[in-house]
Amino acid sequence: MTPITAAEANRQFSTVLKRVRAGRSYVVTSHGQAVARIVPVQSGDRITNTARGLLFERLRSARVQPVGAWSRNELYEDAG
Repeated sequence: MTPITAAEANRQFSTVLKRVRAGRSYVVTSHGQAVARIVPVQSGDRITNTARGLLFERLRSARVQPVGAWSRNELYEDAG
């Protein structure tokens, strides 16, 4: 993925979109920190599906130990 600043992406948005349509991907940075990705739709879907699959696999393999039964009131005690 090619890094691009938010300001640069804003100034060259139509060019960035043309390049994304052609298959290029960008990481948008702001103040040196990555804040977003601009990827072709198919690529983004593949990344999302892969991440979702890995998350579910991790959740299924996690060992959860019950702490005890909580009432609804206890769960929302600090809510408001």
